Amino acid sequence: MPHRAPGAPGPSAGNYLSGKVINYYRPRGSEDIRQLIDNGFQAFNAGRLSEACHIFSDKMLAPENNTTIGLTVAGALTPAGLGGCVIELMDRGLVDFIISTGANLYHDLHYALNFDLHRGSPFLDDVQLYEEGIIRIYDILFPATVLLETDSYIRDFLVRTRIEGAMSTSEFHYRLGLDLLERNPACVEYSVVARAASAGVPLYTSSPGDSSIGMNLAYHELMNGGTLMIDPNRDVNEICAIILAGQQNGCVILGGGSPKNFYLQGQPTLWEVYGIPKGGNDYFIQFTTDQVVWGGLSGATPAEAVSWGKVNPGVLPDTVVAYVDSTIGFPLFCEYAVGSPNGRRARKELVHTREALVADLLRQAKAAGEEKPVTSEPPEIDRHR
Repeated sequence: MPHRAPGAPGPSAGNYLSGKVINYYRPRGSEDIRQLIDNGFQAFNAGRLSEACHIFSDKMLAPENNTTIGLTVAGALTPAGLGGCVIELMDRGLVDFIISTGANLYHDLHYALNFDLHRGSPFLDDVQLYEEGIIRIYDILFPATVLLETDSYIRDFLVRTRIEGAMSTSEFHYRLGLDLLERNPACVEYSVVARAASAGVPLYTSSPGDSSIGMNLAYHELMNGGTLMIDPNRDVNEICAIILAGQQNGCVILGGGSPKNFYLQGQPTLWEVYGIPKGGNDYFIQFTTDQVVWGGLSGATPAEAVSWGKVNPGVLPDTVVAYVDSTIGFPLFCEYAVGSPNGRRARKELVHTREALVADLLRQAKAAGEEKPVTSEPPEIDRHR
């Protein structure tokens, strides 16, 4: 087993790792939290969080709307234990597909492999941590061996399963999840990747090379001559096809970043590139600490997204941005949703229908290309929905 220099945990590493083990928190629909959100969260960002809870529970989850719901995840949320909230939403059919940073899925594997991450402090000597082989994610601590063992599992998975050829990230993560379930069936209760495979929820990564999973894929190609290639074109088309098939479409955005845009670009791809006037998303919920004034995508408002055709201009009352840390807002949001009358839906299991949905996208795109000339104008859409 390779190790970084000096890198190996030293005799006093246990002192740093004496904090409580971080567990995946599973919301249970607390009536007390629902009462707090309904009656205590009345203004400012508390009001926006309450508004988000109602848009999601009362409208997005309403059976008659049959909303296809995407969840985007940025920031170190699985290390902080929020994977349990994602698992609960998947289990209940409350999210239909997920776009995440690769890092969140990589750190989820630590839980699947039964490694421990610990509560700690952000005010430590990082040089000392390095010398003793301790990794720090703000106030989360774990031994460097967790990284090494997780990397080893990924490389072993690639060699053992002999996966070859081009595929989407959803296909790769599905196969990885199935392997985790075969290795340890119990991990379905505490691994996002495993639960997604079990529940049929596609998991996408908008920048697959930007994580330790991507690093190990690169190793496999260079050192083993592996031919597995992640094809981002397939991801783009699968997400567009899922959005196109939705009766209504909505998103819950944690943080922002690349996963946020990778979801939202689906609507412009349909009208701008394929000539299919879907009309923009019907719902938009975001938890972020970024601000619109910096001009970045993470802080861009749903109103700005209207100009791109990402959000239907007639549904702006059904969009909200709560300026709150996702580790605070998302568990409260999930407690509210799980306890709502619409707190369970039939799962769409989109991972099993991706090929058919892409085939329908191709059919409609060809028909649109034959019927309409190239235009620089956005499509006409219903502004009063």
